[in-house]
Amino acid sequence: MAVEETACPVCMTAEIVCGKWTLLLVRDLAEGRSRFCELERSLAGISPRTLSLRLRALEEEGIVERHTFPEVPPRVEYALTEKGRALLPIIDDMRAYGEHWLGATDLRPASAERVGRPEIRQQALAVG
Repeated sequence: MAVEETACPVCMTAEIVCGKWTLLLVRDLAEGRSRFCELERSLAGISPRTLSLRLRALEEEGIVERHTFPEVPPRVEYALTEKGRALLPIIDDMRAYGEHWLGATDLRPASAERVGRPEIRQQALAVG
């Protein structure tokens, strides 16, 4: 008896997170709200068009929320939703895997909102 791909939780999650730049965007937004230009700077190599498309897709999935401030010029910030924060343990595990098995090191400065903090991981696991 075959199981439909859409019923598989791994397949459904992969549909969302396997888009190019998606996990890196979630990783960067784990540190708090960011403006478009800050995300563009932190993701060396991403084009403004691609960043815009990825952010829009993540908004549609309910992973990222956009905050627009009534200022001149307008200010827009992006942040993870509760659903987006639930992805943080995946990123934490990917970081640990990369460090342990691939010899990679995270050269980004440590942050108070570091994904690997146990209380953040617990909050993310408690979601859903």
